[in-house]
Amino acid sequence: MLTASLHNVSMLTDTSRRVPFLMHDIARRSRYRFDARARSRGITRAQWRVLIMLSRVDIAPTQSDLAEMLDVERITLCRMVDRLAEAGMVERRADPTDRRVWRIHLTERATPVVDELSAIANEMEEDMLERLSAEQRELLTNLLTSVREHMRDKDDRIEQPAVAGARR
Repeated sequence: MLTASLHNVSMLTDTSRRVPFLMHDIARRSRYRFDARARSRGITRAQWRVLIMLSRVDIAPTQSDLAEMLDVERITLCRMVDRLAEAGMVERRADPTDRRVWRIHLTERATPVVDELSAIANEMEEDMLERLSAEQRELLTNLLTSVREHMRDKDDRIEQPAVAGARR
């Protein structure tokens, strides 16, 4: 019985050091902390993601494009955009070349909110990485970027055959 208990503890320790587990745990803790801070500003993390994405694009996206960029369902994004529009932070404007298409634009009212929440995100990142040297931070960023790009490449290879087969 003791051997099984020690084995289970060993397995638990090994699992907690697995990269996917660590990434998930860090992301979960980050989301929790960010949500707690953003909530006091009257905005959700999901809404902040919409605002920050809109602040980074040169051409206002359609709602469908924005949903794809954020990897959320269109109906989910629609509700978020509705709430942000009611708060005066975004507006839907007709596309000048195709009146059937609506593009999502940030309003001036959103700018200070984006700036404030970006500052919170920067503070949180600094707090999260404070034990790491500048070199370690650079290495971590490069390694995570490499892993993300590799996963994207693999995802693209997996998705393309399915799409090509559907066109036939």
